[in-house]
Amino acid sequence: MRWKVAILTASDKGSRGEREDTSAQVIRELVEEELHGEIVEYRIVPDEMNDISASLIEMADYFQADLIITTGGTGLAPRDVTPEATLKVVEREVPGLAEAMRLASMQKTRRAMLSRSVCGIRGNTLIINLPGSPKGVHDNLMAIMDQLPHALEIISGNYGDHE
Repeated sequence: MRWKVAILTASDKGSRGEREDTSAQVIRELVEEELHGEIVEYRIVPDEMNDISASLIEMADYFQADLIITTGGTGLAPRDVTPEATLKVVEREVPGLAEAMRLASMQKTRRAMLSRSVCGIRGNTLIINLPGSPKGVHDNLMAIMDQLPHALEIISGNYGDHE
C-alpha cells in the first residue's frame, strides 16, 4: 500500500521565507525512500497554536492523509507550541512512538530529553511531531520508521489479527 503523507513545518522564519525548510526535505526523502509514501500536502505555518491545529485538522480530515509528520516547535521556547496544537486535535495519544524517538536520540545527545514531541491519532491519521533540525528529523524518524507500516495498517483498518 502507498501511504498518503502530509508534512507540516511550524516555523516563524520559514513561514516568512527567511529560512529554507531543509527539515521538510529530509522528511520527504525518508517518506519516499523508506516508507514508499506519497506526499499529498506540504505547508509551512508560523508557530501559532491555531495555525498548526487548523492545518493538522485539514490534512487529516480533508486531505485524508494516513500520516502527518510535523517538524519544528517541539522545544522549550515560549513559541514552541506544536505539541499543544497536536494534543488539541488528536483523539488518542501513541506515547510509545515519542518515547522511542527520545530514547534513540538520547544515545546521540543528552539534549533529546528536552524534546516535547507527541504522537497521536485523529480518525484514521497518525500524527507525529519531530524536532526542527534536519539531523533531529532524520534520527527521530529513522528510530520509528520500521514500525510505521504496521501502525498505519492497524489505524487504517487494513490489518487482520494482531500478532
